[in-house]
Amino acid sequence: MEEDKTQLSIDGGQPSLPNTGIQEQIKLDVAGPETLDSPVPERTTGNVIDISGDLIDKIMAEQSVSHEVSAPPEGGQEWEKPQEQPEPPRRGRRPKNKEAPAQGEKPKRKGRPPKAEKQAPGGGGAGRAAKTPRQGKAASPPAPAKEEAPPPPAPAPEEPTQPKDASRGEKEEIVYLDLSDLHPFQNHPFGVRDDNEMKGLVSSVQAGGVHQPALVRPREGGGYEIIAGHRRQRASELAGYKNMPCIVRNMTDDEAVLAMTDDNLRHRETIMPSEKAAALKQQYEAIKHQGTRGDGADLGKLSLDKVGERNGMSGKTVQRYIYLNDLVPELKQFMDGGKLSFTPAVEISRIRPEHQKYIAVSIEGQQSSPSKAQAKKLREMDEKNQLNPDVIDAVLSQEKKKEDFDVIISSAELAQYFGKDKTPREMKDQIMALLGEWKEKQPPELGKGEKKTDREK
Repeated sequence: MEEDKTQLSIDGGQPSLPNTGIQEQIKLDVAGPETLDSPVPERTTGNVIDISGDLIDKIMAEQSVSHEVSAPPEGGQEWEKPQEQPEPPRRGRRPKNKEAPAQGEKPKRKGRPPKAEKQAPGGGGAGRAAKTPRQGKAASPPAPAKEEAPPPPAPAPEEPTQPKDASRGEKEEIVYLDLSDLHPFQNHPFGVRDDNEMKGLVSSVQAGGVHQPALVRPREGGGYEIIAGHRRQRASELAGYKNMPCIVRNMTDDEAVLAMTDDNLRHRETIMPSEKAAALKQQYEAIKHQGTRGDGADLGKLSLDKVGERNGMSGKTVQRYIYLNDLVPELKQFMDGGKLSFTPAVEISRIRPEHQKYIAVSIEGQQSSPSKAQAKKLREMDEKNQLNPDVIDAVLSQEKKKEDFDVIISSAELAQYFGKDKTPREMKDQIMALLGEWKEKQPPELGKGEKKTDREK
């Protein structure tokens, strides 16, 4: 039987394209109730019916037939459409059903939601459901908004320090006490000498009396103990007075020691090395007894450092002065008289007292003071138990090296030319400057003549 060829003629009887090999028929209702049993023609040029996509989808849904138009195979006709095999099901997660947006609706934007959607109630944002609290746990209250910390207040202006009140709790009056009722301080380290300084003080007292009252405290055995004013008492006695002005103050032993040593170390013009050594030792013992008592600035400091601050020196220098108290009396006299310098005296003070006496005899016999190197050698030999009178004489008789010679000028000698406010460094600089000026004024032949004389010898 020949293939069925059905033609559809509309508006002029134009035939439709044949549809071969399609077993299923599509019912099409065109401009009337008539049903045409013919295949769906493709759109061609001419007066051929144009079927919209919506109608085709409706028809195909009714017939449960799905056809997909693809490019015709190579060598075939344009109207020939091969039927495709259904795609095998994919494994894994089911693909999302992406619905096309309705007409007039903008497609959803990918990425972050806009700000308006972010601030939607529930905190879920656009397209995101609000989070609900879990069962058994109360929903946490929203975090309060962070408030900016207020700016720090401006620092208050520093108030000027108020001057301290120098008045004491007890009212002190100046009283005139008999000289016979005044007794020297126990273990007073400073001597009262009738020297030229005492003569000048006596003349001042005779002319106008004692200008500064002495400081005394009541004495257990009766009378008063002088804290500061030993030389004023002696000057009043030599000037012919029977009494002198005094301030009576109750003081502990440590307070009395500190007041006595401070007054003498600061106001005496001439102080012997042994006197200074004894005074610094008494200060050290008094401060050591006080322990941690004192102002905030002094807490935690060593006693040696505190003594040094009171006297304008380092704690190490204070320790060296305290060592001088271990010298035997003969060597202290040599030190005060200038026969024994400070540094060698410190070295010798570390030697045993019996050997110190031999050293004093050797210094007196040879009429020469030991150098720093000799004193150090004597100390080392004493530590090794190698020191005896013969060894001491042999060491002190050795020729001194040039670098061991030092020119010693006592503080009393310098006080005649410099004020009390001058430091040792300032004194040295001024002395060297004066020596430089003196050298420039010397005739140039002076040095040459000395060298020529040496060559002739």
